[in-house]
Amino acid sequence: MTDTTVIRTDAAPAPAHVFSQGLRKGNMLQVSGQGPMDPETNTYIAAGDVHAQTLRTLENVRAILEAGGSSVEDVLMFRVYLTDQANFPAMNEAYGEFVQKYVPSGALPCRTTVFTGLPHPEMLVEIDALAVV
Repeated sequence: MTDTTVIRTDAAPAPAHVFSQGLRKGNMLQVSGQGPMDPETNTYIAAGDVHAQTLRTLENVRAILEAGGSSVEDVLMFRVYLTDQANFPAMNEAYGEFVQKYVPSGALPCRTTVFTGLPHPEMLVEIDALAVV
C-alpha cells in the first residue's frame, strides 16, 4: 500500500472546504484547485484583473508544491479554469511569465484550460496541478 501524506502550508490559503491543499501518494503530488487569494489576509486580490489573479493563483500552487517536496519544474499537468473566454489572452500571458521563471529547463508542463463557473464571484481563475516528487 502506498503511503499518503497530506500537504499543508501557511504560504498558501487554507482549504475552505472538505479537502486538502495537496496530497502526496508515493512520488505523485496533487495540488487542489487554488484561486487568487492572498494567504496572509485571506482575501481575494485584484478584482477584475485576470493577469494579477493568475500570478497569485500560481504562486499559491507553487507554495503547496514546495511544501510537498516538489517544484513547478516537476509539474506534469496544470489545469486552468477561467470564468470568461475573453480572459484567456491575459491569463496565458501571466502563465507564460510564471513558467518561464520557474521552469528553467524549458520542458514545459502540459496544460488544459476550461471555461466554467467558479465558486466565488471574485474568482476569475482557478488552477490545480499534478506533479512528481
